[in-house]
Amino acid sequence: MLASLPLDFLPEAYRPWFVLAVAMAVGVVIALILHRIGFLILRRITAPRPYLHAVVVGACTASQFVAALLALRVVLTGAPGDMPYTRGMAYLVTVLLILCLTWLANSSIKSLSDTAIRLNPYDVADNLLARRKLTQTRVLARSAHAIALLLGLSFVLLTLPGARQLGASLLASAGVAGLVAGIAARPVLGNFIAGLQIAFSQPIRIDDVLIVNGEWGRVEEITGTFVVVRIWDERRMIVPLQWFIENPFENWTHRTASLLGTVFLWLDFSVPLEPVRKEFERLCKASPLWDTRVAAVQVTDTSERAMQVRFLISAANSGNAFELRCQLREGLIAFIAAHHADGLPRLRAQVDGEPPDPPPARVVPV
Repeated sequence: MLASLPLDFLPEAYRPWFVLAVAMAVGVVIALILHRIGFLILRRITAPRPYLHAVVVGACTASQFVAALLALRVVLTGAPGDMPYTRGMAYLVTVLLILCLTWLANSSIKSLSDTAIRLNPYDVADNLLARRKLTQTRVLARSAHAIALLLGLSFVLLTLPGARQLGASLLASAGVAGLVAGIAARPVLGNFIAGLQIAFSQPIRIDDVLIVNGEWGRVEEITGTFVVVRIWDERRMIVPLQWFIENPFENWTHRTASLLGTVFLWLDFSVPLEPVRKEFERLCKASPLWDTRVAAVQVTDTSERAMQVRFLISAANSGNAFELRCQLREGLIAFIAAHHADGLPRLRAQVDGEPPDPPPARVVPV
């Protein structure tokens, strides 16, 4: 149809280019119209499904460029073979198309991860499942972004005649070159694999309470290579991902956030335990930090001077447990000091009878 247009106003050498330009413009317009229609249909169909709907909406801009570049690639494929520069234009459009497809993949991954995080808020009381999904989402999303970028770069290099070998080496990690690269990148690959292990087995999650190298802190962020642990005094400990796979550590919120806390006091044998037990129960009931599960008083040890009394309590999380222990310790010490002032540990000395007279002083003659 374009060939039948009257082109007498153009020189004969420019007529094929004019036809090609018009065909490219028409192809792009048709592709964008079809994209818009398909986008409206998909947005309505996926409205009840939040994840698919997020992918459709988030990938809208990138998919527009993909549709336009696909139309240009089809038009350039049908261009006459004797036209100069069309081959170079086709290469350029192909590279741009691969880059836009990589952009489309990353946009879809980001939309999925953002939707998963939004639908599973972890700033609530019972957030174990939400933190599990958040950790998996972040780690897997970062891994997927890295894989998409690697594949996009590899396919770009494969389209260039002078760089096909490099692109093939990126895709196929076999042979001596792959072995050397694997040995050189062992820490990076180790952290990458450790990230996948953490995402699926989940020894740690976002906002977990950990004891790492004797430091108490919360998992603030899990990246593709390291974990940021926020220490209680606002310091940040940066720990490689692989360390959590190879070393033991304490996770106080692996199954549940609730914990048992203890308060130990050394008291004199003369202190009656029943009034102390009643005061302890009163303090627990008066505190909103106690979760009503456990409250026990036990004598756990004795020495020649005093007895050790353990006050066992429970709380909804580690922060509440620490605050409750401090409150109980202060309240119990105040109660014992007020009602049993001599009940705190003290040293005893017993003297039997009158002390003997001192020996007479010895006079040394001069």
